[in-house]
Amino acid sequence: MIKRAYEPLDAYLKPNQVLVIYGPRQVGKTTLLKSYLTGTSLKYRFAVGDDLPTQQILSSLDVRLFRDYLEGYELLAVDEAQYVPNIGRALKIIVDQIPGIYVIATGSSSFELAGQKHTLTLYPFAQAELLSIYNRFDLRQELETFLLFGTYPDVVLAETRSDKTEIVREIAGSYLLKDILAFERVKSARKIWDLVKLLAFQLGSEVSFNELAASLGVNVRTVQHHLDLLEKAFVLYRLGGFSRNLRKEVTQKAKYYFYDNGLRNAVVAQFNQLDQRDDVGQLWENFLVIERLKRQACTFKVANLYFWRTYDQQEIDWVEEHEEKLDGFEFKWSERASSAPPKDWLGNYAEATYTVINRDNYQEFLLGEKDGV
Repeated sequence: MIKRAYEPLDAYLKPNQVLVIYGPRQVGKTTLLKSYLTGTSLKYRFAVGDDLPTQQILSSLDVRLFRDYLEGYELLAVDEAQYVPNIGRALKIIVDQIPGIYVIATGSSSFELAGQKHTLTLYPFAQAELLSIYNRFDLRQELETFLLFGTYPDVVLAETRSDKTEIVREIAGSYLLKDILAFERVKSARKIWDLVKLLAFQLGSEVSFNELAASLGVNVRTVQHHLDLLEKAFVLYRLGGFSRNLRKEVTQKAKYYFYDNGLRNAVVAQFNQLDQRDDVGQLWENFLVIERLKRQACTFKVANLYFWRTYDQQEIDWVEEHEEKLDGFEFKWSERASSAPPKDWLGNYAEATYTVINRDNYQEFLLGEKDGV
């Protein structure tokens, strides 16, 4: 059994505050919720967002109906809440108007929710979570598997390469666009899929909205809208450029990463072993970016995140800004690979650090030192 970082949920649950659990499809949000419900002493009402009666009740925004619906219950749990129209407003009314009520809502795409809430983001398994079934040595031995197939729960638990391939393809084919097409009644499924494929081949590169628009035969506004939906549905993660207004620094473009390596490889239909590929550097960068995101989410260590590049091609893959400190990280696939820090990085930012992350030290970057995080 692989324990999730947020278990038990009691630590995050408060009366008259919504506990929101966001995350991609198939990462275990429902499993996490049901596991909590089986052990809680609270009397709960469980509802599913794509159930029509649930939608009719919660979208009514009728406080009297809400009181009748929840009479005798201490906890409302709504799974896949994004399917309920006006769900954000409904949950705000409930926690504002029903004293002492507890509320948990899960969603595989983000939804607006004002007022009292606490948000958790559940990703595919993080490296730290996998320490419950592997030690650090064994986890390192599985690195190629993670780079190729990702860490969705069903994929990790599958025993053979063929099973892993089939499962991750099914996730990409059956679930990738479901929330996007349901969100705002988007109809251009082919254009969105083509956009996802273009970004899969540009993994870790700066993206030009104009070039994407020209390739797809649509306008820039449409590209930006689709990218926003892909972010909200936890398909893509956007990384912006860092600058403090030095003339040389590039800030207008962004990089996009997939929330799971396996999902990206399914999009390009490529699961060959690493020694047969020419995109290992891209897979390594995507893996480190997303796993670092997971680590920060699990440890609640907040930082502003960027890449850094200048017009004369000095660059750093990953920058963390926190408490007036700048930490720069360069990602290299080669073991023990190192490089000199860009001269303008340390030259212009006295508070900055620079570290090369490779296969020799990546576990410290993602797991912390062996004696602590």
